[in-house]
Amino acid sequence: MTAPVRLAKRLAESVPCSRREAELYIAGGWVTVDGQVVEEPQFMVSQQKVELHPEASLTPVEPATILFHLMPGMDANAAQQLICADTRAADDPSGIHLLKQHFIRLTQGIPLERNASGLLVFTRDWHVARKLKDDAATLEQEYVVEVAGELPADGLRLLNHGLSFNGRALPPVKVSWQNETRLRFALKGVQPGQIAHACKSVGLQVLAMKRLRIGRVSMAKLPPGQWRYLMPHERF
Repeated sequence: MTAPVRLAKRLAESVPCSRREAELYIAGGWVTVDGQVVEEPQFMVSQQKVELHPEASLTPVEPATILFHLMPGMDANAAQQLICADTRAADDPSGIHLLKQHFIRLTQGIPLERNASGLLVFTRDWHVARKLKDDAATLEQEYVVEVAGELPADGLRLLNHGLSFNGRALPPVKVSWQNETRLRFALKGVQPGQIAHACKSVGLQVLAMKRLRIGRVSMAKLPPGQWRYLMPHERF
């Protein structure tokens, strides 16, 4: 019987390559053990078949950013637990090679409005995390809000500009009807509870709300409860 050894050591001996190169290959998802991808260099192997993908690259793994479609009634913590290989959207156009390390130590960017569903962003990329934190007040967010009630004659004008929240006048907001029961809000620096308060101020009750976009990044046709990678060319 062969004594178990770390996968990185076995790969370094069989390729051959340096131990550091072996670790990069493994972390990049290029190594299989008995046909199954293993991403942990410390994984112990004995007589299993270890193979390196013929197109393997030593390029370090880039930190990923994930867009998730939060379903109604679900919170962000529950959403993060759902992010795995099985819930990746089938038509994810990013072409990014899925790795388990993409799901570790994710940071959430720009929380949703209270009781809202829709676009959530989770990232390991500090550039993206900093952008969403530092520019939260200036990045425009788009929400579709389903409402009930009668809007007064000047209600739409007030929603766009003329309301206050938490004792302060709200900056101008772009609000328009999407259909007979849904309003489209495009606004910056959203404060928790702001949209529901604005609707209540003009006699409307919020039945549901969904965030569709943050800055220039849209959720588009991402199915509820599924996720996709932020594509390399996309910028918030």
